[in-house]
Amino acid sequence: MFDTAIAGSLPKPAWLAETEKLWPQWKSQGAELQQAKADATLLWIKAQEDAGLDVIGDGEQARQHFVHGFVEQVEGIDFEHKVTMGIRNNRYDAQVPQVVAPLKLKGRVHAFEAQLARKHTKKKLKFTLPGPMTIVDTVADRFYGDKVKMAMAFAELLNQEALALQADGVDIIQFDEPAFNVYMQDAADWGVAALEVAARGLTCTTAVHICYGYGIKANVDWKQTLGEEWRQYEQVFPALAKSSIQQVSLECFHSHVPPELMQLLDGKDVMVGVIDVASDVIETPEQVADTIGLALKYVPKHKLIACTNCGLAPMSREVAMAKLEALAQGAALARQRYGA
Repeated sequence: MFDTAIAGSLPKPAWLAETEKLWPQWKSQGAELQQAKADATLLWIKAQEDAGLDVIGDGEQARQHFVHGFVEQVEGIDFEHKVTMGIRNNRYDAQVPQVVAPLKLKGRVHAFEAQLARKHTKKKLKFTLPGPMTIVDTVADRFYGDKVKMAMAFAELLNQEALALQADGVDIIQFDEPAFNVYMQDAADWGVAALEVAARGLTCTTAVHICYGYGIKANVDWKQTLGEEWRQYEQVFPALAKSSIQQVSLECFHSHVPPELMQLLDGKDVMVGVIDVASDVIETPEQVADTIGLALKYVPKHKLIACTNCGLAPMSREVAMAKLEALAQGAALARQRYGA
């Protein structure tokens, strides 16, 4: 009851990359960089286990960014001539590569870090991939001329890699779709359908993570414009409830999401965000347990997973470590409170 997991990313150590940045530059190259990525992955596996988490991730240590870490291994994308583009409905500008030809995988994308993680933890292993809609929102289209067509092309490639990750021994494959909270109607109309293509044929557990973004200024400022109630989930949750995706990760603690919206995910495992990623203040176990108690009004005990609101990549390593411990301790306290 109340398994614990992170949404996906964790901070990169200073010897691997720039710290507390969403798009950090690597500190080395070639074989030295590959070894540094492996060392950082092992460090965070150990840290998650030491904190007491039930589901372990690689912390996305081998990727510069959660989207571009995947698309770097896709043919038909020009990384040499990046353009500045507004993403997440122009919430902020980003330097993005351009899709210039038919999309095709160059080969395996995440075999190195997935196989490394599988070898070094006996706990459930979750691996994250960007969702099709979020990829489409994070690249410039100079070829397809149609968002849905390009999303489905990316979904096919994601499916190839997801099936290979399953063969690597990954227990849970999670697709990250923050774009679902921005383009709500599109998410319901075709975003979930693209997600189904990405997850096609998987027999491991499938999940989708939908948040309000990393704790960076652009996202914090955007949240100030959303009013007293954040009802973005209301449009996409019914479509997800009808889908084959088994777990849904959502933002809860310190958000203005009406908790009763969780009822729209009837039948799904719900990864409830009990850790705030937009604040360096460390949650107490009591706060985590209280948030779990709030969610239990709308989610059955056996369907609730305690999670972080989003990734922890832009945070300091020390804060992230403390938040992992608070997550595990709070879930343990919740088991004592609500376990009967």
